[in-house]
Order: sequence, then structure tokens, then C-alpha cells
Amino acid sequence: MIEWCVILVVSIICWFGFFWKINYVKGLKNNLDSGGVRLRNRKIGEIPPVYPNGWFCLLESSQLKKGQVKHVAALGENFAVFRTKEGNVNIIDAYCPHLGANMAEGGRVLDDGCLECPFHNWTFRGDGQCQNIPYTKIVPPTMKTKSWKCCEVNQLIFVWYHAESIDPEWYIEPVLQISKDKWQYQGRNEFLINSHIQEIPENGADWAHLNPVHGRGMFANEMLPNLSHHLWSAASWTLKQSLNNSEIHNSSDNNCKDKLTNEKTEENDEIINNKHRASVKLQHDLIVGGKFSIIHLDIEAEQIGPGYVELNLNSALGPMCILQTVTPIKPLLQRVTHTFFAPLIISPYAKIVFIAECYMFERDIAIWNHKKFQKNPCLVREDRRISEYRRWYSQFYSPSSPKYNDLIKSLDW
Repeated sequence: MIEWCVILVVSIICWFGFFWKINYVKGLKNNLDSGGVRLRNRKIGEIPPVYPNGWFCLLESSQLKKGQVKHVAALGENFAVFRTKEGNVNIIDAYCPHLGANMAEGGRVLDDGCLECPFHNWTFRGDGQCQNIPYTKIVPPTMKTKSWKCCEVNQLIFVWYHAESIDPEWYIEPVLQISKDKWQYQGRNEFLINSHIQEIPENGADWAHLNPVHGRGMFANEMLPNLSHHLWSAASWTLKQSLNNSEIHNSSDNNCKDKLTNEKTEENDEIINNKHRASVKLQHDLIVGGKFSIIHLDIEAEQIGPGYVELNLNSALGPMCILQTVTPIKPLLQRVTHTFFAPLIISPYAKIVFIAECYMFERDIAIWNHKKFQKNPCLVREDRRISEYRRWYSQFYSPSSPKYNDLIKSLDW
């Protein structure tokens, strides 16, 4: 009997360690409901435009089944995101150009890949063109709605947003270990944050906050303050440089070759655009008893555009990857998700690391939710990367990028 109990307990532990998926979603409704009150009682500061240009995640792939449509409100727009029976994802304006019905609320995806409006059964293709009006023989070519450029990569669904209606200037590339199923999905988290979008990834260039905010151990308290602490060191922040095709093929850096071989180039001297990328490197140690490091991580975070980060963690047991997305739901309300991947063999260890990441990220949220954006901060020499980061991030704004004051005058959001 005891043997069977031991086997059962071990089996349950193994199942949770290897196959249980984390879904850390905390306080979304409370944050959404209290966001307006929090902003009314808070100085916002002179903030940049609220919706930068780039790729933004609307859904995770698992959240949109074949033949399903979902309504997503983000970036000041209302999107109808639907997947055809063949599995292709399309994004069009949610409101029907006929009489304004929301096609993502009660609409359905037909066998021909069109989205049918629930009000009068008009159907629209993925490119926005009206395909059929049931009570007329001729569909005028002017009958169409806006179609949005989209892509599905790394098990995430992205929409391209640009205030000047410019086509995509760069694309998010697949992480090969994820696209080829070499790494297993370990779980996710999701948060709503009351801040400007730029504040969140700016943490990557703000090394001085790491030890004050993230130094205290998860289980340390007043009685045992030295039980454990986190040590962050060897931090660096760099811009990705544009390379031409001949430099890539002549480079001895295999990682550079691997990352850029999928870029489309017609001539050897064509410049490959990497200006939308920036990289952060640092090291983490979990110190126990004041001197023993029991967990060491080499971390490299690559920010790709204004709202997407690939966080690569290298440990003694193997590699792990966290994909961070930041999507503006409202001018000062961001939805942030992290999806976590790691080899199956280290799943139990990876889940421990990811749970720790969830708690660490909540420490940042406690600051973001109440801080003021400082347009001209008082910086010392050691803070210079923050200024460099802000100059780099400014490329994602354009003359027509929506301003906060303009939006609050026209919208009761």
C-alpha cells in the first residue's frame, strides 16, 4: 500500500513538473475597473504619442480556433480577428461598413473563408472586400472594409499598426526551436498595467533599478532578511546595426548568420534593416546564505520593435525562452503577456524559473501603476543608456501618431 502511495505521489509530481501549463493571470478585472480612478488621482507627465508604429500581439494562437472570430479592441481600433477553416488568420475592421454591426460579435466564419456579418449576412474576405450581399445580384467594388496586415509567428498573432498607413518595414522572425517544436510550451502570464507603453521595455536600459527592485529574495522577510537575495550583474544595452548581405555571409558569427539568413535580399550589397532591434545582456545569481549561488542565468533580451521582446535564458540545465508582448488596450493601459518555452527534459526547473519571473514582474508593475513619466529626467552618467534607449525608441513615432491629449478630448475612454 505504501509503495502504491509513493508511486502515485511521484506520478502526480512528474505530471505537474513536465506537463502542467502555467496560466498566471492575476487581477485583470480589478486593474481594468480601477484604472480610470488611478489615472484621475495621478500626474501623468508629458508623455510621447500613445500608439507607436510596429507589430503588436492581439491574441495567442491557441486562443483562436479554426472557424472562430474574436473581437479585440486595441491601439484605438476595433479588430475582427478570424481564422478560416484552412487555418489562415485574417484581421479586418470589426464594424461592418453597411450599418455598423460588430462582425466579431455574433458573426461567423464561412467555409469559403469569408466573415459573415450577423446583421444582414453580408460577407467579407480577408482582404476586406465584400464578397456577397444576399439581397442584391451585384456587389459594388466600393463595398469593402479595412484589412490589416497580420502575421502568425511563435504561436502569437500580430497586427501591423502604422499611423501613416505604411506597409510593414520589418517582420518578426520565427524562433526555430519553437516553430520546429524542439522546445515545449510551459505556460503564460498576463497583466494589465496603467502606464505608457514606452515605460515597460525601458526597464531593459535601466540597470540601476535591478538590485533595489529585484534584489530581495522571494521568501525573504524581516525575520530572515539574509535568507536569499538576487544578484544582477554584467549588464549591457546595445543597438543592432544594419548589415549588408555580403557582411553577413563573410561574418564568423554563426548566430548572426542564423538570425539573418531568412531575410529577403536581392543583391549582396542590399542593406538588411536591423534598426528596430536592441539587445540587453546581464547575469543573474540567486544567492543563499549570503554567499552561495544556487541558480545562475545568462540572460539576453532582444527587443524587436516597440512591443515585443525575446528573452533568452541560459542555465546550467539548458536554455529557456520567454516571449514578452506589450499591447496598448487604451492610451495608458497596456496588456502584457509572457509565454514561456523550454526543452521538455528541464520542464520542472523551467516552471520554477517562470513562477519566479511572474513574481519579479509584479514588483515592476507596482511601480509602473503609480509613477509619472519624466520627459526630461535628472540622469547621472551611469544612467546614459536610458537616454540612448529613448532616442532609439523614438523611431517608432511618426507625425500622425496619436497624442494622449487629442484622444481624451475626442473619446470618453
